[in-house]
Amino acid sequence: MAKRFLYSPSLSKGLQFGAASFDLLSDFLINLNNTNKDKLNNLSKSSGDFKHQNLIECIFLITEEFRLDPLVGYHATEILERFMMKHLENLFTTPTPQGAAADQPKNYEDLIFEQLREKFTLIVFSCVQLASKLSLHSHIIDNNTAVQFLHSMGHRVSKQTLLESELMILKSLEFRLTAPNPLTYVEILLEVLGHNDSSTPVERLDQLCRHILQFTCLERTAIYHSLLMTTTQCLSPSREQREKFLTVTEDYMLLGVGIIAVATYILNISKWEQVVEELSHITGISRTSIMDFAHVTLMHITRTSSPVTST
Repeated sequence: MAKRFLYSPSLSKGLQFGAASFDLLSDFLINLNNTNKDKLNNLSKSSGDFKHQNLIECIFLITEEFRLDPLVGYHATEILERFMMKHLENLFTTPTPQGAAADQPKNYEDLIFEQLREKFTLIVFSCVQLASKLSLHSHIIDNNTAVQFLHSMGHRVSKQTLLESELMILKSLEFRLTAPNPLTYVEILLEVLGHNDSSTPVERLDQLCRHILQFTCLERTAIYHSLLMTTTQCLSPSREQREKFLTVTEDYMLLGVGIIAVATYILNISKWEQVVEELSHITGISRTSIMDFAHVTLMHITRTSSPVTST
């Protein structure tokens, strides 16, 4: 009898799943789980501040314009948020230049944000360009194409400016650009799910999951606000409840299982509870948490006006 992947540090060895060995999938799953835990244990209060709908939509549109793998867009989003938090931290911890307050009518913080506003479009584009260079399944945005595109959007930049922008991001992140993104979690969890149950239509779920994940990222604020109200059973959660909920909004393992649960509900509702149970076994996340996430997301997909809670 084939063994299943479970949430455990000591996984069985020797099984095969498609082209990847059991050990490889096992390592991926453990690494994703550890990375997710480390991130949740070291969250900044600014986490999620650079994942607003307009910004995410802009990144997705750029990836579509250049026909890049969707993974590039999600990776670019992670690079952007990590860079901006680090960059702002560095700027605000740098001593204020002597005479800056006297020479300028605005305070130093306002000046920083003004300068960032002027460069922000280029920063966003550079994050996408860097992400394209890290993708194995996507072509790279070269500087000639990048300059031409930015010019068409009304931004006059040179190749040198592009290089300086990329280097600024690289140095700020200490050249550490690799970080798991939501799509990575979804795809690895799907592979593990398919290993545990060969009847799972992984390929069909994958296509559906991509659409649902994109929708969820774009409607992130509204979906997580509804989930917060469902979890707290409160229409006006307190500030303390919102702060504690940050570990939920940034939990990519929960996001991954939630997206798969929604896709399964849409594709084959008769297998929904079985898949939710399996996802719970794989990740250690409770069935209730997975169902709550799925119900809230489905509520927003169908534009249901009344709250939905799991039973």
